[in-house]
Amino acid sequence: MDDLTKRINELAKKKREEGLTEDEQKEQKELYKKYLSSFRKNFEKQLDNTDVEFPDGRVLPFKEAGKMKDEKSE
Repeated sequence: MDDLTKRINELAKKKREEGLTEDEQKEQKELYKKYLSSFRKNFEKQLDNTDVEFPDGRVLPFKEAGKMKDEKSE
């Protein structure tokens, strides 16, 4: 991930300073896709390990708590 972030930053700096070639633009788009995919997976894992505590003392996993909220709004 560090190499990926480093290359993204290098391309962003070059884009600001002098512009990118067509190949570099394609590379940048692919790197962004990989970065976002990885970020989303990690965030999903974090939510899987998050619990919500309600005022009545119940503790539910985040996804179940979200489903309860959706059911109440219907």
